[in-house]
Amino acid sequence: MKDFERKVAHSLVLLSSALLVTTVQAAGTIKIDDTRSVTIGGGMRAGFAMTENGAPNGTDDSKDFSLQSARLYISGNASDKIKFTFNTECKGCVFGSQDAAGSGGDIDVLDAIAQFELNPKFNIWVGRMLTPADRIEMNGPYYGLTWNQYTVPLLPSDQTGQAGLLGRDDGVTVWGGVGKFAYAAGLFKGLQGGANQKDSPLFATRLSFSFLGKEDNPAYYTSSTYFGGGGDIATLGFVYQKQSDGTGTATQPGDFDATILDFLYEKSIDKGKSAFTVEAEYKKFNADLTPIAKASAGCFCLFDGKSYFVTAAYLLPSAGKVKWQPYIRHTSNEPTTGASSDLNELGLNMIMKGHNARMNVSYTDGDANLSGAAGTDAHTLSFGVQIQI
Repeated sequence: MKDFERKVAHSLVLLSSALLVTTVQAAGTIKIDDTRSVTIGGGMRAGFAMTENGAPNGTDDSKDFSLQSARLYISGNASDKIKFTFNTECKGCVFGSQDAAGSGGDIDVLDAIAQFELNPKFNIWVGRMLTPADRIEMNGPYYGLTWNQYTVPLLPSDQTGQAGLLGRDDGVTVWGGVGKFAYAAGLFKGLQGGANQKDSPLFATRLSFSFLGKEDNPAYYTSSTYFGGGGDIATLGFVYQKQSDGTGTATQPGDFDATILDFLYEKSIDKGKSAFTVEAEYKKFNADLTPIAKASAGCFCLFDGKSYFVTAAYLLPSAGKVKWQPYIRHTSNEPTTGASSDLNELGLNMIMKGHNARMNVSYTDGDANLSGAAGTDAHTLSFGVQIQI
């Protein structure tokens, strides 16, 4: 194990030195008149990972460079209350196995939303958007605390594209908030065809309450750390999703529902110069799958069981341009049938400009993954860089 760690250390040092010189500029806004404008930005995530005995021959260490995500952001105002969002993703370049159906190099529509933002208490979005879900889903990959936050089972819209992709689906969401309470609820296409011969919609809702300071995020989106700049935060979230005939096959359909609790605590220290952060989540998935459906090649099979993770991080005081945030995370997936799995992650965020420019070095040990089923027990050292404008 020590030989494996030494092999990657030199590469990580060279990559860190090269990428620390990266600069970030603000996204550009084109103003048409007093109420109309268009803003253009972008984001990318790239990384390097070395997994012990992970090479195709099964004995050497794998050494993989990857462009994990490349996005173009476009948003604007048609009036003071009517807005739009249009984001793209490099299809085939996305995080992990979430775009297994995609072909590399294609540009796909990520978000396409008509936004009727009437007042803080009530707003309507129509189009393709994130389904109301747990914090790690609403973060997206760019606003998480850990680099490898997707190690627990994911909801239907984050599977192979049959029920949405990358957490998005076509539908309508109403959202808003009163004081420290926030809500989002929507109806979506969900699983199309297959088990859903009745064309039943997916219902999704997220409710949250901030016991301390209110989080500063657009709409119903979330972040898992504010790097001390958000004040004292203690937010509890409740998520529920359900679709009749949302899992299984056309001849062996089953219902699906998920209940999730997530919690974020961040203590800002010395006026945000440092911070202590704890993030936790518990998921309970019910997938009504028969043995025949599970054995079928055409099954839209979803995780059935429970899972959880806990993360603790500390943002070190720093007067320099780079802030350092070490963290530790534990994940456990416990399916109703089949072997349980877990994963431990030890990481370090190197923060240059919040979520707009940061790097990460992490070490993971375990067999948990986003499918919920036990995978290969692996030791992986990785390096990642994220930039947004």
